[in-house]
Amino acid sequence: MSTERNRPLLEIYISAFLIVLLAGIPTAEIIVRKLFGMGLKGGYDYTRHIVLWLTLLGASVNSFTDRHMKIEFCTKFLSERGKRFADSLSLFVVVLVSGAFFIVSAVFLKMGFTPDNKVGVISQRLITVIMPAGFLLVIVREIQKKALSKERLIALCIGIAAALWVSVSPLVNCICDIAGDVPGWAWTLSDLSVSSAALLKLPLLLLFIASGVLGTPIFAVLGGIAYMLITASGSYAEISANEFYTMLIGNTVPAIPLFTLTGFILSESKAGDRLIRTFNAFFGWMPAGIIIATVIICAFFTVFTGASGVTILAIGGLLAAILEKNGIEERYRNGLLCSAGSIGLLFPPSLPMILYGIIAQLDIKAMFLGGIIPGCLLVLSLIVTGFIYISKHPVKRVKSTASECAKSFVASFWEIMLPFIIIFSYFSGLTTLVETGAVAVLYTMLVEFVIKKELHFKDMFTIARKSVPIIAGILIILGMAKVLSYYMIDEQIPQRFADWIAMHIHSRILFLFLLNIALLLVGCFMDIYSAIMVVVPLIIPLGEVFGIHPIHLGIIFLANLELGYITPPVGLNLFLASYRFNMPLEKIYRAVVPFFLIMLLTVFIITYVPGFTLLLAK
Repeated sequence: MSTERNRPLLEIYISAFLIVLLAGIPTAEIIVRKLFGMGLKGGYDYTRHIVLWLTLLGASVNSFTDRHMKIEFCTKFLSERGKRFADSLSLFVVVLVSGAFFIVSAVFLKMGFTPDNKVGVISQRLITVIMPAGFLLVIVREIQKKALSKERLIALCIGIAAALWVSVSPLVNCICDIAGDVPGWAWTLSDLSVSSAALLKLPLLLLFIASGVLGTPIFAVLGGIAYMLITASGSYAEISANEFYTMLIGNTVPAIPLFTLTGFILSESKAGDRLIRTFNAFFGWMPAGIIIATVIICAFFTVFTGASGVTILAIGGLLAAILEKNGIEERYRNGLLCSAGSIGLLFPPSLPMILYGIIAQLDIKAMFLGGIIPGCLLVLSLIVTGFIYISKHPVKRVKSTASECAKSFVASFWEIMLPFIIIFSYFSGLTTLVETGAVAVLYTMLVEFVIKKELHFKDMFTIARKSVPIIAGILIILGMAKVLSYYMIDEQIPQRFADWIAMHIHSRILFLFLLNIALLLVGCFMDIYSAIMVVVPLIIPLGEVFGIHPIHLGIIFLANLELGYITPPVGLNLFLASYRFNMPLEKIYRAVVPFFLIMLLTVFIITYVPGFTLLLAK
């Protein structure tokens, strides 16, 4: 069994150092550029490869601590024997996929780079060695996670054998590249490996999907499906490693861990308490004032933490206590906090908006501007529920004074300034998106570590330990989803799908309605990051067919996925709220339905009135 003694402390310490470095390099880039009119040599290359290291080191930690993103709803209905089977199946799939990616990453390292390739002054092979090493670490930590029972041992052995078999082709190609030729039997073995993948394509696809439903980590399910489809199609399996690598060293990808880290620093400090006090002072005297304050605070936190549920976990308990103190009944407050836990994804610098812009190749500034009014509409929809609630249930109001408003504002002034600093620095062109993320981290550290002195620099280890699993959990899914996205585009699946839809659906209104329903289901069963990677390439051609503006399509997508987090039966926030408030899922379902319905109406308004999106984005 896992113990404190053999925890992956090395990965955690390295990750803590790297995440500070990730913020420091872009900041140094800004300073050097302003002082000397030139950039920091190799700065951006180092930053992008730090993300690669964070992803794979964090993935190994997640394997050991069992914190990979997964669908666990169905496992609740399994017997003990069924749970053991699901656990063994999960180990088999993780070992198979990680083992295959370990081999193709090593081949990619050898064949993809020459000794002359450099990242700054460091050999590219040396800095990219984390790919095979990281996937190997994932396997090791997955084995260490639990005692190796007979079932797990069998699953491990079969997984290793399967990983070797599906990787025969890239191994033979690599040996041929090194030696110039290989025996004929090796090519025969390679052909057998590829043909068996093609023959077993459908059974393997069903196996991976079934394992995902039974709790196998999403990254392994996506990676397994993508690797199997690429291999079965006769393409070079090494492409899998190349696409994974290309995704994670993207120019704007470092913004994702940087803004996530900002959110974690805020949640570890007493910033939430100060903001609650401020908004309570300014809005608490109004009818539904405490509800207005709650929604705004949740939106503020979610902007920086993304759709990872950190808002519910970090400040949900505190907000629940304040709502209870103000006379809000349990069912309403739990429904409100569950729903507000994902509100804010349409405001800058939302991580899903950044990622959507990257994948759809849109101007991220235009995405940010397009999301402001729809985001405000969703916030207002939750505030409306507050006015409906107080019309039937009298709520205690806070006696606010000018003195209290002033004191609370001064106390939270530095945190309130954060979004304004981000918006100004990015929209003015002063900093790039990644540099803006670094500014956000360093500004938040300055406030919480130096000005407020609520955190100490030794706390960065704790913050890194909490944030890196979330960051790595998101990024490794993005990497694997990019591999699957490559296969889909290579096989022209999005275009074929668009052609089929165009043949059978001729009404733009009907298409938008069906798109909303489909995206709600996607948001219910998939996390928003993998959904962006897998689904966006499919819907972009459809948007073109029906003449939907790309920015409007993006906001429709994100608004639906935001709502998907509270869509029964398996929306992520439902489980987090059940865990955080210690309530059965059935009660959470009932509590969230009114909020779901009013937000659904708002999403339809956003969908059918493009002016709300395009007014600022054009």
